[in-house]
Amino acid sequence: MGAVVLRSGAVWSLVTAAVHDGRPEGVLLAVLALAAGYAAGRILGALTPVAAPCAGAAAGLVQAVLLPRTAPGPEAVVPLGHAGAAAALLILSAGAACCAARTTPVARVRLALWLLAGVVVVVGASLGSATAVVACGAVLLCSLAAGRGFRRGPVLAGLALFAALVTGLTWAVAGNVLPGGLAGAVREALTSRRAELWRDALGMARRASGLGVGPGRFGELSETAARSSPPDGKPHSAPLQLAAEQGVVGVLLLGAVFCWVLFALWRAPRPTPVVLTAAASLTALAVVASAGNALSFTTVTAGAGLLAGVATARPLTEALPVREPARTSGAAPRCGRDLHGGRPAG
Repeated sequence: MGAVVLRSGAVWSLVTAAVHDGRPEGVLLAVLALAAGYAAGRILGALTPVAAPCAGAAAGLVQAVLLPRTAPGPEAVVPLGHAGAAAALLILSAGAACCAARTTPVARVRLALWLLAGVVVVVGASLGSATAVVACGAVLLCSLAAGRGFRRGPVLAGLALFAALVTGLTWAVAGNVLPGGLAGAVREALTSRRAELWRDALGMARRASGLGVGPGRFGELSETAARSSPPDGKPHSAPLQLAAEQGVVGVLLLGAVFCWVLFALWRAPRPTPVVLTAAASLTALAVVASAGNALSFTTVTAGAGLLAGVATARPLTEALPVREPARTSGAAPRCGRDLHGGRPAG
């Protein structure tokens, strides 16, 4: 199912690019990074279910702090501008650390991993990203509460509904259909330029709802993006960008990818706390991507695939079935015990 969804997204981007002379390289790279990260996560999660997410958490934390292209730059005052990529990396790092904590049976290691997730929250505060602090804190709290015997099905459905509501809120802001007071508060939080970019994207989606305007062409056709300094050519919303550049089908394929990940988590053989922790982290990433351009960074899409792969992997360290000892013709049965001091066989 995942292969079909990802392949459909890649093919549709090529179709829309051929019709409108677009540039599908960004979409193709994102699909490739997500698929490669998911495959690597399935492999590493099966071999080292604790070490793999630990390494992923450390790598994401280092990248969020040190890489210049993901650190808050000229748009540091914008909650979900270019700094959204750093917030997304911190969210994935917190989720990976919490997944490792929920996997390890060693109490001291578990405590150390909880502390690592807390350090990620502190790093988000030091970077000045309120989004990272709130989202990472929510992931940590969800992971702590995931061990209380919740059923994964209703929780996953609730997370999907929450992501859909946030996406609907961005569309409502773009369409200027919110009440006056709420609309003003949202614009103040997101800045007026962000709202104008969203309106431009929604306008393109309405004019070309079938095939969009072509991948990579939003910056050429948006007056608000042309006036931006420095111009980045992004509407800072993954659903609105796909709606403008690839039409309704592009948005449906993006939603299908998210639903496929949640479906894979629902069927995953891992313990429910691990599954719910990963789902909470990926939902937080989806919320950030709905109001920012986090998915435009390859490290973010690859990290999301890696976390999803680790959370859906089947560990190879499962206990092997115990064999009963061979009985001699004159020996009495001992109910699965061998002759070495009465210890269990195998």
